[in-house]
Amino acid sequence: MQELIEEFINRRVWAVVGASQNPAKYGYKIVQDLTAAGYKVYPVNPKGGEIEGIQVYRSLRELPEKPEVVDIVVPPQVTEEVVKECRELGLTRIWMQPGAESEAAIRYCEENGMQVVYGVCAMLNKKRWEE
Repeated sequence: MQELIEEFINRRVWAVVGASQNPAKYGYKIVQDLTAAGYKVYPVNPKGGEIEGIQVYRSLRELPEKPEVVDIVVPPQVTEEVVKECRELGLTRIWMQPGAESEAAIRYCEENGMQVVYGVCAMLNKKRWEE
């Protein structure tokens, strides 16, 4: 999986599904951390709004460009629906944050030709992009 992690973190445009406006939640911390590291981050949450001045999109379909990696930080049963949406949109690099994965979601990705990283945190594996 380390090779896949390296391939993912070398992609600069990410969507974070499960982004949160609550600074105590990982959906907030991941957006902040990846943004600070120089990634272009599109937060996604059905509630919309903003996180520290960054527009939050209500769905992956609303994004202005196709993200190279979709980072998922939602409950496992929601992840199972998100990966189906990713497939419909042709998004093939899926990172399931610890606690977001399920065997069904992982299997779905593998059976549908999607690359999937799980069991490791994106914040601990990111790279720093120089502006």
